[in-house]
Amino acid sequence: MNYIKPFIFLFALLLLASCTVEPQKIDYGTDACSFCKMTIVEKKFAAQIVSKKGRASKYDATECMLNDIKNKEENSLAHILVTDYTKPEKLINATEATYLINKQIKSPMGAYLSAYATESEAKLNGNNIFNWEAIKEHFN
Repeated sequence: MNYIKPFIFLFALLLLASCTVEPQKIDYGTDACSFCKMTIVEKKFAAQIVSKKGRASKYDATECMLNDIKNKEENSLAHILVTDYTKPEKLINATEATYLINKQIKSPMGAYLSAYATESEAKLNGNNIFNWEAIKEHFN
């Protein structure tokens, strides 16, 4: 009977490890946007949310994610991520990002919206700057 204890411990450990809620890798050119169903192609604009239950939704543009989360409770989400425009494929915390709307930077859905890790990086591309709460209100 004592030989079963290590297996129970290992099983419990594997079960705990499988419950971690992490973002998924975006497979550019293959994954489809959860909101508009377009293929996610542009690496400067993708976004992702992950529910506390582990369900990941990927988006081809930050504006798709913003439109999709209007009907979701933010506290039900483990991760809200946007791509840093200056570092394609690098997902950053959307609630801490700075957003820019600039007609010179066309995003996939035509909202001219880009996200940045810092306000100073965003200001290098324009002055129509938003924080998380302001950009949500703008798309409401």
